[in-house]
Amino acid sequence: MPGSDTSRIWNGFWQIADPKIWIASTVPMLVGGAMAYAYQGSFSISWFVLGAVAIYLLETGKNAINEYIDYLSGVDRYVTPEKRTPFSGGKKTIIDGKLTLQENLVIGIITVILGCLIGLYIVAFREFNIIWFGLAGVFFALFYSLPPFKFAYRGLGELVVGFTFGPLITVGAFLVQTHTITVEVVLASLPLGLLIANVLWINQYPDYEADKKGGKMNGVVRLGKKNGVNVYAALFGLSYLLFIILAIASSNIFWLFSFVTMPLVYRAILVARIHYDDIPRLVEANLKTIQTYQLTGLSIIIATLLPLLFK
Repeated sequence: MPGSDTSRIWNGFWQIADPKIWIASTVPMLVGGAMAYAYQGSFSISWFVLGAVAIYLLETGKNAINEYIDYLSGVDRYVTPEKRTPFSGGKKTIIDGKLTLQENLVIGIITVILGCLIGLYIVAFREFNIIWFGLAGVFFALFYSLPPFKFAYRGLGELVVGFTFGPLITVGAFLVQTHTITVEVVLASLPLGLLIANVLWINQYPDYEADKKGGKMNGVVRLGKKNGVNVYAALFGLSYLLFIILAIASSNIFWLFSFVTMPLVYRAILVARIHYDDIPRLVEANLKTIQTYQLTGLSIIIATLLPLLFK
């Protein structure tokens, strides 16, 4: 029936959009906006919201295209029921019968086009130089899975995600608000990039066998589960090191607020080292990595805005 088909597609659209993971892009946008207000005294809620909508559309497009490619390659179909978690196996719209292969592709094309149109509006009426950030974002959204680059299949997906949800969005949000870029906002974006890459890294564990079978040669598949935990721990360590550098360079001790996440990180690494091959128990590490990313974003906002109270 037409009504039920419309309902299916609508539900499938929200499953592929997956608003609960928009936190990945919302955090760097909020950080960029907070730094714009704190350091340049500039913040426009209307331009912030418009930029957010464009990014959410591109993110949805990336998800839909990735779902299309992952189903064709088999990596989503090869994930066994006991390995499925809320953090793995793609968006499951095709597996669950919510959307067809073609419907995912159409949603991907439409949302990317809409995101581009909003981006062009921002370029025309707010900040021309944001076009370079927008072009990079569209490029990575399309070719994260699509040939000829297929970054996610060639061990570069983590780098692309870290760059996009770290420097690209953070600095881009700052640029839209202030029409300039500073060294401090670039430095502040780097830990966010490392931590969101780590979210992707630990989320690859449940899909390890399926990814390997489907030729998705991401970092965990290339290194193996056990060795991959060392990279996982190192990315956390590098993010803390960057906050120490920021605190020293800016003479702002509030940057060290990020260390409040250390208990979460310690537990996440411990769980990953012990249970890297026990997916139901590993889920705790997945969750704590996401929580660390969120709390780190909040700590950056606090470190940015709190000094204003002492001026």
